[in-house]
Amino acid sequence: MTLVSESFLPHVNGVSNSVCRVLEHLQRRGHDASLLTPSAAAGATPGRYADAPIYALPSVPLPGYAQVRVALAGRRRVGALLDAHRPDVVYLASPFVLGLTAARAAESRGIPTVANYQTDVAGFAERYHARAARDAAWQLLRAVHRRAALTLAPSAAALRSLAAQGIPRLALWQRGVDGERFHPRNRDERWRRALTPNGELLVGYVGRLAPEKQLADLAVLTSLAGVKLVLIGDGPDRRRLATALPGAELLGFLDGSDLSRAVASLDVMVHPGEHETFCQSAQEALASGVPVVAVAAGGLLDLVQDGCTGHLYAPGDLIALRTHITTLATQVSHRELLAAAARPSVVGRTWERLGDDLLRHLERVSQVSGSARWGA
Repeated sequence: MTLVSESFLPHVNGVSNSVCRVLEHLQRRGHDASLLTPSAAAGATPGRYADAPIYALPSVPLPGYAQVRVALAGRRRVGALLDAHRPDVVYLASPFVLGLTAARAAESRGIPTVANYQTDVAGFAERYHARAARDAAWQLLRAVHRRAALTLAPSAAALRSLAAQGIPRLALWQRGVDGERFHPRNRDERWRRALTPNGELLVGYVGRLAPEKQLADLAVLTSLAGVKLVLIGDGPDRRRLATALPGAELLGFLDGSDLSRAVASLDVMVHPGEHETFCQSAQEALASGVPVVAVAAGGLLDLVQDGCTGHLYAPGDLIALRTHITTLATQVSHRELLAAAARPSVVGRTWERLGDDLLRHLERVSQVSGSARWGA
């Protein structure tokens, strides 16, 4: 099996994290895998991961967003790598430029592809540039996904968006969560007191600090008495947000046990971004026993049970966002009920279960054996 991802380590984001989990699961189940991905800026892409060889293809930064890399490899180079590995199926993780090249190379060889729609590229393009950029992004995405034997999407909203663009052969495939790594027992009162010496409600965002996350909306929370706002993550908007969110603590990028402790130590997680196809950080907060207040859009609609595990507010309704946080700050018993319901709502979604679901999808589309396809 060959995986093709638009992003991978050392870049840490939802796409690269899920690709790591998929490679680990393939190794556990005894499958032979390889990965094609754009090279990192500093050439630090690992040569192997979970025993799979990683082919880092020459790349350049995306204009206007240097953290995103665009592979320069053409169909001939990608095709040669497919010929060398001889996969029965190609898995496209959040396909865009490299994904289209790989889809065409696989199609010319009769190899079926499964495309996993993970990123609202069109929505990001519109926010960064203009409606014309959004339309161009959808044109490229349609070219990829219409070639796929199956397109997977992580939420009902993502499925609706793809169907509206005329993309066929759709199925739901969500994300797993590590319920041991993200657990209420990681809550650290000493860590909390350092940030909230007066016992404030600790409200946190976890993720990239980028324009599409709409983090400037959180300014409505900075003047609330008894509330402390923290941002966990890094990105191109960090400097701007340090000014736009007075009094907020920007904790930077955290990983491993530091991230687990920080998430579990929040009282509430908040997410204002309208372009999340899933929102893994919200699922990890819920697994940690932390209620979530989020915009009622995208994958957050599937994750947050309004009034049960958190609260949803209509896009643009920042008064409602502020009201929900005020309610959770003043009504401790209500907050405790939401927190108690948070973990049970997601903890059954293990990566092992989701990994096996993915394997069933891949096996269904791989109808021609590798030996027959490659003439072995």
